[in-house]
Amino acid sequence: MSNTVTIRLTKDLASWLDEASKQSGIPKGRIVREQLEKARKTGKSPSYMRLAGSVRGARDLSARKGFSVK
Repeated sequence: MSNTVTIRLTKDLASWLDEASKQSGIPKGRIVREQLEKARKTGKSPSYMRLAGSVRGARDLSARKGFSVK
């Protein structure tokens, strides 16, 4: 595997993930991958995906250094 994704979780989700990992002995990354696979197999796209690519505006909206598009 060569793709890495960084996400921010709410405290509730982080707690759930920690607990699920401890109880099952399965690493957190594997739990996340399995949940993503399960969501993909349902065949439904999240409702927000209909908006992908439809937003217009400035390309450099990021205020964080190192994340602006040039």
